[in-house]
Amino acid sequence: MAKIYYARVDEFWRKERKYDFLEQQAHRGQVAWQPVAPDRKYTWLTEGMQAGFDDFLPMGTKEAKAGKGNAIFANYGRGVATTRDAWAYNFDRQQLVQNIQRLIEVYNDQVSRWTKLERKPKVDDFVLNDSTKISWSEGLKITLNRGTYLSFHETNVRTSLYRPFTRNYIYFDKYLNERRYQMPAIFPTYETKNTVIWLKVGTEWPMFALMVNKIPDLLPQGGSQCFPFYTYDEDGSNRRENITDWALAQFWARYQTAEVLETSAVLSREITKWDIFHYVYALLHHPTYRTTYAANLRRELPRIPFAEDFWGFAQAGARLAELHVNYEQQPEYPLKFIENPDEPLNWRVEKMRLSKDQTQIKYNDFLTLAGIPPEVFEYKLGNRSALDWVIDQYRVSTDPRSGIVNDPNNLDDEQYIVRLIGQVITVSLETVKIVNDLPELNLDMAEG
Repeated sequence: MAKIYYARVDEFWRKERKYDFLEQQAHRGQVAWQPVAPDRKYTWLTEGMQAGFDDFLPMGTKEAKAGKGNAIFANYGRGVATTRDAWAYNFDRQQLVQNIQRLIEVYNDQVSRWTKLERKPKVDDFVLNDSTKISWSEGLKITLNRGTYLSFHETNVRTSLYRPFTRNYIYFDKYLNERRYQMPAIFPTYETKNTVIWLKVGTEWPMFALMVNKIPDLLPQGGSQCFPFYTYDEDGSNRRENITDWALAQFWARYQTAEVLETSAVLSREITKWDIFHYVYALLHHPTYRTTYAANLRRELPRIPFAEDFWGFAQAGARLAELHVNYEQQPEYPLKFIENPDEPLNWRVEKMRLSKDQTQIKYNDFLTLAGIPPEVFEYKLGNRSALDWVIDQYRVSTDPRSGIVNDPNNLDDEQYIVRLIGQVITVSLETVKIVNDLPELNLDMAEG
């Protein structure tokens, strides 16, 4: 029988150090090899993965989506993948509309030319390859090949969370978004109300979860999965709760049996699906859970253990959800405004910069924001803090291929970005406090 051996170096080594390591070893016999064998899920690299993870309740599975298995959520799906973000997203609504109308006009001209050809070449040999006029994808080329004309629809202009705490407009359209996954069942119309756990997945970044009430993007580096509280038919009708009856029965069996109720007065009220939704959200933030199962969470969707204090988690999750969904309504943290007397009053951002000691943000030549508390950077979403996401995303950018400018400055609300910074600092500090106060998680007693 064949045997497979494996060796690894530190994942943060740069390539030069890896080359040096190989030169020093000189021969494969010098390397400290470890035998590897797949687990029952056929995962080969299992270092750091915890076997007990499989005993917890699955947050979502493909089998449950198909109606052939059990999970906490009946349906879930990835965030939107447009494959033409520069065209399909923008901070400015009118700029987005102009970009999309221009793209559609060029595309329809291509359709007109295509349908008139008696002998058609390969689509790739036909299409206009000018990135300043149109952005092609495989899906749009298929639509062209079918001779389908596109029309602009105002109701397709929707709000989106492009990145954490970064609100954009999106043109939400089945032809101009390459993959919408389950979003037509989660946010089918511009009037649809929903709340979603936007979950970063993949091996590149640590897992993070953010509660949102707008269409979420796929996210880079591995993508995302979205777990909504409601699902709908595509016309926005037939709203239904997405937490399964099976999940409700599991939580009732664990926490609301007669024996448990006799010893815990706080559990005397009935657990609802909203309580489970918030419980899951808080659990995904717990440092013990995230650290213990970090390797598992890089490879598969979360599985949810039973904590001893259900209501402690459910109530904390509800506070986190309110904080994160309504981040633009939170009070501003009182930063110190340092104004440059040699520059005119100016609220416009080009590109913000965080100081090396992380206590100040150079907002522009006129304004520096000082007094950032260090605890802000403890609230991380992946490898960045919430504040880092805002600093990175709220800048004027020009797409190198299309030349499209994305400008976050709002002439109707010139102080929005300054206000947002203070609000995200408040959100970060409150999140850190809530997470630090979460109940203890005894994983030895948390199996399903």
